[in-house]
Amino acid sequence: MTTDLTAAAETTDGFSLVIDALKLNGIDTIYGLPGIPITDLTRKAQAAGLRMIMFRHEQHAGNAAAAAGFLTGKPGICLTVSAPGFLNGLTALTNATTNCFPMILISGSSEREIVDLQQGDYEEMDQLAIAKPLCKAAFRVLHAQDIGVGIARAIRAAVSGRPGGVYLDLPAKLFAQTMDAAAGKASLIEVVDPAPRQLPAADAVQRALDLLKSAKRPLILLGKGAAYAQADAAIQALVETSGIPYLPMSMAKGLLPDNHPQSAAAARSLVLAQADVVLLVGARLNWLLSHGKGKTWGQDQGAVAGRKFIQIDISPTEADSNVAIAAPLVGDIGSCVSALVAGMASGWAKPQADWIGAIAAVKDKNLSKMAATLALDPPVMNFHSALRVIRDVVKANPEAILVNEGANTLDFTRSIVDMYLPRKRLDVGTWGIMGIGMGFSVAAAVTTGNQVLAIEGDSAFGFSGMEVETICRYKLPVCVVVFNNNGVYKGTDVNPLGTDVAPTVFVKGARYDLLMTAFGGVGVSASTPAELDAAIQQAFASRQPTLINAVIDETAGTESGRITSLNPQAKKK
Repeated sequence: MTTDLTAAAETTDGFSLVIDALKLNGIDTIYGLPGIPITDLTRKAQAAGLRMIMFRHEQHAGNAAAAAGFLTGKPGICLTVSAPGFLNGLTALTNATTNCFPMILISGSSEREIVDLQQGDYEEMDQLAIAKPLCKAAFRVLHAQDIGVGIARAIRAAVSGRPGGVYLDLPAKLFAQTMDAAAGKASLIEVVDPAPRQLPAADAVQRALDLLKSAKRPLILLGKGAAYAQADAAIQALVETSGIPYLPMSMAKGLLPDNHPQSAAAARSLVLAQADVVLLVGARLNWLLSHGKGKTWGQDQGAVAGRKFIQIDISPTEADSNVAIAAPLVGDIGSCVSALVAGMASGWAKPQADWIGAIAAVKDKNLSKMAATLALDPPVMNFHSALRVIRDVVKANPEAILVNEGANTLDFTRSIVDMYLPRKRLDVGTWGIMGIGMGFSVAAAVTTGNQVLAIEGDSAFGFSGMEVETICRYKLPVCVVVFNNNGVYKGTDVNPLGTDVAPTVFVKGARYDLLMTAFGGVGVSASTPAELDAAIQQAFASRQPTLINAVIDETAGTESGRITSLNPQAKKK
């Protein structure tokens, strides 16, 4: 006797649909931290070929995802557990949104039925409601058949227009839901052209060109948005065709080499105070640029009362946010810059010689002064003598990615170390927050495969220092240099009561290098420029995880770096 056996219909589940939807859209790496309810998702994703980079804290995983988004133009993915893990990742998500880095935070969450009635589920929290005001968009998926739509919407929201952070909420029971495999595959969406070009209006381009032509002292100001745009050739053509001096913000350094003859970085104070027409490319007039007014812009001297701004931005609402924008140019940076270059094809007059000469004179003076300072060899290594080594290392290794955070460590590095290629400098960004160092370093190494050099203040390093274990676990070519001056700003504050140490003072003589050796990496202590150089050279040659404890003069720093005035007490002085 024979029996007809009808094969059961093949099914798929929520785990597989999430993984397949991400892979369909070119996502190959997830940064995160396993735990309830996403542990099995991390295992299954790895088995399916996704690279899983797991951290010790969700905030640093989120920072890694954000940096990956900046470097690649695709949304970086951070995966966290519910409630506390979600909240840890939320800081990074909000920072990504502020900095316009495309990132998606995917978090497991408690069941809606219990959360909505506040019945006390495991890690109960209405995560979607919390995330909404702090990111660009937020979505929740309740049914397996909607996973494809949810991920597609998250991707498009993250990268379209002005990029930013997106939250995607996946309740625990979603993962176990099953459906017909063919129907599941059909429900997935491959996002087509998620960040389409937005061409500027012809009259807006002409308005900007006319204003530039009228300028006697023009300036191009490049922000990190210009670096993110990956319109490097067009931006170089704009600068060199126009002949206009340019000033790069910190993460735009290297769009053109910092030693380019048109760079006005060494004459920053002069050009900001005296420029009469300023073209903003991927830069916002926020606190980093004194909101486009005040002493920085020469208004205390009555300078340039009729200064005009041209602003390239994909968001029309950004114009006039601090000062009047005479010529808003709305569109993607590549299209806008290319349109300006095309308009300069004939009859373009380069800036007047007296403006170029004035900038050159100030540059020569400041660069000579800096060279003399860097040439000094004090008995105790300080920021300048240590950064002389870093400057030379970066010049010899321009493909290396420099990650930088701290107060004095950030400010001195930004002004001393030249960059030569685009998107090779990652730092604290718009908010100026500490703690991005190790997350950004991991992402830079994973995303590019390049050597990473992280220059960290000892205070800044403390926020994410445990992630050196992550660097060792994945055997990443990251060399961390901790500028150790025993405290925040400096290690010399004294508690007048003679009880606890002062709020800004750390353990004297701390050995940060031993933290790296604890996990199998290379740890070195350096107290002279020669020792620092030898340690970095060895790290680059070996590509081994390395931490250099660079002991510097504890009296060398200044409070809050160059933004002391933000402290209330400093304002009174």
